[in-house]
Amino acid sequence: MTDFQEARAILAGSEIIHSAETVSAAVTRVAAQITEKLGESNPLVLCVMSGGVPFAGQLLMQLRFPLDFDYMHVTRYGQETSGGALSWRASPRTPVEGRTVLIVDDILDEGFTLAAIVERMRELGVAACYTAVATDKLNGKTKPLKADFVALTVPDRFVFGYGMDVRGKWRNLPAIYAVKES
Repeated sequence: MTDFQEARAILAGSEIIHSAETVSAAVTRVAAQITEKLGESNPLVLCVMSGGVPFAGQLLMQLRFPLDFDYMHVTRYGQETSGGALSWRASPRTPVEGRTVLIVDDILDEGFTLAAIVERMRELGVAACYTAVATDKLNGKTKPLKADFVALTVPDRFVFGYGMDVRGKWRNLPAIYAVKES
């Protein structure tokens, strides 16, 4: 079976967790919360690549205040389905010292990656650091941080779509799916 065929089979055998409409409505709600909290602070919004791209893109279009935008690439997963060592692939080029920063990512799973990013931002001297995630996984684990803004929660299953991939595929889906449990 080719990668393409395998990706199609995974989607065909998956279960929808949040429809595209539900995801879109949740992003609109979070954008309003962020606007209320950060709308007067000229924040630097940092997208965590690659999973944060769909959420950041949709979110940015709804933030009706001046902001700066940049990205970083930090991952624990790569092509794997469970986390490994943290890999810092690209740091933001925009200076963060003295800034209000909003980190935008796809999922708060165990929280180690996002906590490490926040810690790095603090080391670099940010004035304030906030986090926004498209999804917070309800896995029952104690996480090293709680996201400031959460669009949706997802069950403790392997989820994909809306920035999250399964074996490198399906980040581009507008809805969120879960691999069927065996």
